[in-house]
Amino acid sequence: MTLKVCLAGATGWAGSELARGIAAVEDLSLTSAVSRGHAGKALGGALGDSRIVTPVFASAKEALSAHACDVFVEYTRADSAKANILAALEHGAHVVVGASGLSDEDYAQVDAVAKERQRGVLACGNFALTVVLLQKFAELAAKYIPTWEIIDYAYAGKPDAPSGTARELAGRLGRVRQPELAVPLEDTLGAREARGTTLAGTQVHSVRLPGFVIGAEVLFGLPDQTLSLRQNSGSSAKPYVDGALLAIRKVSTLVGVHRGLDAVLDL
Repeated sequence: MTLKVCLAGATGWAGSELARGIAAVEDLSLTSAVSRGHAGKALGGALGDSRIVTPVFASAKEALSAHACDVFVEYTRADSAKANILAALEHGAHVVVGASGLSDEDYAQVDAVAKERQRGVLACGNFALTVVLLQKFAELAAKYIPTWEIIDYAYAGKPDAPSGTARELAGRLGRVRQPELAVPLEDTLGAREARGTTLAGTQVHSVRLPGFVIGAEVLFGLPDQTLSLRQNSGSSAKPYVDGALLAIRKVSTLVGVHRGLDAVLDL
């Protein structure tokens, strides 16, 4: 069976690489794409790949109305992602989310609709295998070390902070336990903002500088010892393709919102 896929953000940094990845496999068919800047054209023209004749639409609603799909992949910006996801669910599609910036409240609303429609939503802040392992290693460490903080690295122009990877990581650690703070935030002397933002009980610090692409680090501390777990990604989006393809193939086995690629991995 060939799964029909609609890809929103198909001409972006990660979406364009995924579009090429879908075109290269036989069990997936890219039936429609979303990109406002290339609407009305074939996707291959924008990507420089004549194999990809997929029509491009200006909005998710237009693409979903024109071509039915089994799986909708959301790779746009946070300000459009939620509406796109809900539109896909209303059209009966399962959803894979690669966009970052959605809040826990956003996902709670999406979860309610997904369960009502009996559809799966697999939201991955990062599809790279090294990120999946970072998350699992950090969860293991949190069982034994009660104090930690997260540093979220990204390129200077990344508009959302923290990144989806850091949000997902904080949420996972918060479900293991709440980290201990030697000095409560309200007792901080000086600028309290210097302690970062609090997500799921964890202090998160976002760095946005040239030279970084995307990365995350968890720092664990015990008296006279520290543990650093860090993942860095380079300038290519290729590390995310295999994970995204796996998510597309597996999301139909889920119902409701599931966070992290390990939801469909045997880890």
